[in-house]
Amino acid sequence: MDSKHETSIKRAVQRLFAKQRLACLATSGARQPHTSLVAFAATDDLEAILFATAKSSRKYVCLKANDRVSMLIDDRTNRITDFKKGTAVTVVGRAEELDTDRGNRYLKLYTKRHPYLEEFVESQQSSLFRIEVATYRLVTRFQQVEELHMRRRVGH
Repeated sequence: MDSKHETSIKRAVQRLFAKQRLACLATSGARQPHTSLVAFAATDDLEAILFATAKSSRKYVCLKANDRVSMLIDDRTNRITDFKKGTAVTVVGRAEELDTDRGNRYLKLYTKRHPYLEEFVESQQSSLFRIEVATYRLVTRFQQVEELHMRRRVGH
């Protein structure tokens, strides 16, 4: 893929991320897959995506058992026009639990995007995770699929 095309995909992903605050996170535990809504934030270079969860949640248990995850972010409106105008991005990567020291740059990025979640993410009962992104799959016009493989190679 040439750098111009790669830049075009990155811009499309960044535009979508700028408009959306929630994503569907897919994890897998010992028995079955699990999905849940999470508030997310992405780094400017798109190398990582952040989300927080309660340590008592099913997703936390799944993440500790299996760090492979995917995430769906889309702009659907629940109208027929979504088939021609909708955009969706699937993120594939590995999730890592982060130390949430006050000076942590990821914590700052996350709380800047979601200031209303600062108390939640900084509590002892919650944890901040970083997805190291391996691949973005951008879907537009219902069936046009483009992939962006990030420079750092992550198993997926």
